[in-house]
This record gives sequence, structure tokens and C-alpha cells, in this order.
Amino acid sequence: MKEVDRPADRPFDPHATRPVVPELAGWLLMIAQLPVDDPSSRMRVLRTLESLGAAVARDGVFVLPDTPANRQSLEALAEYIGKVAGTANVLQATAVSPVQHQTFVRLFDRSARYENLIKTVESLRVGFGHSDPSAISRVLHKQRREFEAIAALDFFPSAARERAEQALAAADREVRKLLFPAQAQAALAPGEALRGRTWITRKPLWADRLACAWLIRRFVDPEATLTWLEKTQSLPADAIAFGFDGAHFANSETRVTYEEMLFRLDLAKNPALVKIGSIVHFLEVRGTPVAEAAGVQTLLQGAQRRSNSERELLAEAEKTFDLLYEAYYQAPKN
Repeated sequence: MKEVDRPADRPFDPHATRPVVPELAGWLLMIAQLPVDDPSSRMRVLRTLESLGAAVARDGVFVLPDTPANRQSLEALAEYIGKVAGTANVLQATAVSPVQHQTFVRLFDRSARYENLIKTVESLRVGFGHSDPSAISRVLHKQRREFEAIAALDFFPSAARERAEQALAAADREVRKLLFPAQAQAALAPGEALRGRTWITRKPLWADRLACAWLIRRFVDPEATLTWLEKTQSLPADAIAFGFDGAHFANSETRVTYEEMLFRLDLAKNPALVKIGSIVHFLEVRGTPVAEAAGVQTLLQGAQRRSNSERELLAEAEKTFDLLYEAYYQAPKN
């Protein structure tokens, strides 16, 4: 029996969790019989459909909104399926009623994924004031990328998408306050010697603290004694602290600790060190993308995995920063 049409302009329900599409659009159906004797090709087809955001209407029937990009992708995929001993046909379809149209729309409801993302972002608040802000920032960045991946295939945006975006924005503002605290840093005495000193920071070590330690040993205090303290350990009286709230060198309103050290120790005139600073800044708090950051992150992650102590980790990280400096350094022109 044919369903009775409902008015297309029925009022929007703000409490509805599924997407509401203001205008009816066409659909693309791929009816496919995938090769059974070629598991590799079969899996490649299924992964391609997943990457396109296709919904499964029933076994062997895949649905996408009718757009030029989707049409081109499905036609190319159908051609590939034919070459690997399968069959596929791409058809255009139009729902005969708004009710049937909404049935198709619900196949693309991403609300559950957005809600899971919101829960993950909200759970980060438990660590505010306790966990390392840089670690929280990295997790938040992963959630931002997850949001972008969901949104890229969200053909019918819903209120859940807006809530997820708001949750990410709110968490980002709070994390930035933790990363760039307004409280004053511990003061060094005027003309205080920086050579032959003990320099301390907190565990765990990541890009900023590792870069600072490298900077200290290469450009500030070659004879430095570096110590890594647990969060609960008290600070030695004569040590110079860096990389955490209240230290002599810490994040400022716009700079991570490494950049703050460059600024205060008159090292910001060195373009190579500044370039490394842009990478460290991105790895810690994101911001302006830096092309080399992904490679440096991979190297530091590898160093973490192969190191059994903070001293071994620093030794491995120093190799990375030494190579970056050699790549960026340009001798002054005479």
C-alpha cells in the first residue's frame, strides 16, 4: 500500500535527534554483487563505500545522496567491480513521499557518533588541573580530527553536530587557559648565572620539555644537570625550573616554554631556533600548521617507545633537534 504523503513543510522539531532535510533530494543506489573468490578486491570495494559514507539499504544495495561527486565515485567503483569479476549498477532514485525520503535520511544519521565524541570531550574535564595540559591538548586534537572525519560524511547535519562543535570549542578554550596560565613565573635574580646549574622539569616529557632540555644543553648551559621530577616531588632550592606552572620558564599567554626561553634568553634572533619553536608550539597546542610537525611527532613517538628512561628519551630526542637545527641553520652572510 502506498503511504500517504505528509506535508513537506511540517514544522521542525528541535528535540528530534535525527537530521531534518528542508528540501527533498534524489538518491543514488548501487546494486552490487561483489566477487566472492577475491577477498582483497571485495574488501577494497567495501572500504571505498565506507570512505564515501554510503549507507547499506540491504545486502548488496548501497545508498548515497545524489550529488555529482558521489555519482562520479560510484560510477568509477562500479567500473572497478566489473573488472574484478563482480557486477554493479548505479541507479538514480527519488522517494515518492517525504516519509520515505526521511527513511533514507535516517540511514545517514551521525548523531550517535557525535554523542560519543561529546562524552569523550567532556571526560577530559576530569583531568583539568591534575593531568598535564599538553597531554589533554593532544587528546583534544584527536577528537577534533574525529569530528572533522564525521562531519566530512555528514550529509544531513543535525543538532548533535552543533553540540559536538560547541563542546570542542569550550574544551579548547579551557585547555588553552591551562596551557597559557596568567600566573607569574618564578623570577630569576638580575644577572643570575645560568651555567653549571641544575635544571628541573616535571614528567612526562614531550615536545616542549624535550626541546627546552635540548636548548639548555646546546645553547644555554652545556654543563647543565637535568632532573625530571614527579608532579608530587618538591623543587630543589637552587635549581632552575622550566616547563610547568610557576617555574622560572613556563608557558606565557601566547608562547610555549621553549619559545619563552628563546625570547627571554635573547635567542629569538636565531631563525633556526625560531623555526624549531614553531614545530614545538604546534605539537603542544596546535595553532598554525607546520609541514614538518608530523614527521617530528613520529620521531619523538618512536623515541618514547624505544627509551627505558627519561635520560635515554632525551638522548634520542636530541638527535632529532640537532638534525632540525642543521637543516634550518644558515650561516650569517659576511
